[in-house]
Amino acid sequence: MAKSVTLIRSSELSDVAEYAYAATAPADARLVFLAGACPLDADGRTVGVGDYAAQAAKAVENMRTALAAAGAGVEDVISTRVLVATTRQADLVTAWRVVRAAFGDHDVPSTLLGVTVLGYDDQLVEVEAVAAVRDDPGIAG
Repeated sequence: MAKSVTLIRSSELSDVAEYAYAATAPADARLVFLAGACPLDADGRTVGVGDYAAQAAKAVENMRTALAAAGAGVEDVISTRVLVATTRQADLVTAWRVVRAAFGDHDVPSTLLGVTVLGYDDQLVEVEAVAAVRDDPGIAG
């Protein structure tokens, strides 16, 4: 399968950010819009109560599962939004480090937000993603 996502950097912008500032996908790519991945187990219970890193890890795990169901992987993600229920920058950084590590060299454009509350009891982290996939032309969609 051909790589669809091209990450874009600019020498005119700070290199302190741990992600590309933009990304593109070719016109023939299929876009995959994921719902926010939450730190829920298979029974719908919030895992890692009170632990930003554990919740970020579970959200990433669930995001990977949703991507796979759509025929995609983290290398196909074109952007993310990481929501963290906190007013403390340190909590955002804790969640971000887990999410960032999950992407390795594929440092997609991302937005990190502190929010007041998320949808599930005891939920602290949610990860949204958009992916772009070029399907094998020999496979019917």
